[in-house]
Amino acid sequence: MKKYVLLVEDDPDLGSLLSQYLRVKGFTVTLAVNGEAALIQLSTQSFDIVILDVMLPGSDGFVLAGRLRQQYASIPFLFLTARRQQEDVLRGLSLGADDYLVKPFDADELVLRISNILRRCAGQITQPDIFRIGSYRFEPAQLQLTRKGQRQQLTQKEADLLEILCQSAGRLVQRKTILETVWGSADFFNGRSLDVFVRRLRKHLDQDPNIRVEVIRSSGFILRIETNV
Repeated sequence: MKKYVLLVEDDPDLGSLLSQYLRVKGFTVTLAVNGEAALIQLSTQSFDIVILDVMLPGSDGFVLAGRLRQQYASIPFLFLTARRQQEDVLRGLSLGADDYLVKPFDADELVLRISNILRRCAGQITQPDIFRIGSYRFEPAQLQLTRKGQRQQLTQKEADLLEILCQSAGRLVQRKTILETVWGSADFFNGRSLDVFVRRLRKHLDQDPNIRVEVIRSSGFILRIETNV
């Protein structure tokens, strides 16, 4: 089931590029170039999430966020902005934002953050319910990994970590992205916990030699799945 995104961005190039990328990822996107246009869209259509720039013409994104919380309190939103000062981040979060992502940003990270917010708010994921990983079948919602009828029950964090890697299979997923999405913080102790969970996943997947979780030192991880031709 597609999710509906309202993207409020006054930069036409970034707005167009980001809209196209999110559509490729399965979202239905409506672009609004200012706060007034966004409020008109909100009054005529239902959205699952709103992505806000702060520096908008007319009323800025903070003002629009206040209107969102007053009139559409059930719709989650996140800020996507070049404003990186701590006071801006704190102001955005104090207005009820579910996340605050600073430009320049990684598009895959944005998709993961959107997915995480929607999962928390709606109790469901926006990506497919079932992943094929080599000879394994992975069902995130059931926390289950199955191969040749043999079923393994995963912990929630194991499933969340594996899901993130599956969503970007063959591509680098930054450590920071994983830590902030799954653990909520990229501190030292969570980093050590992440390494432990990666070793657990490797053990869960070790029956298929065509699968490996590759560590890119100081950067992140890549889920490699080789196919036999």
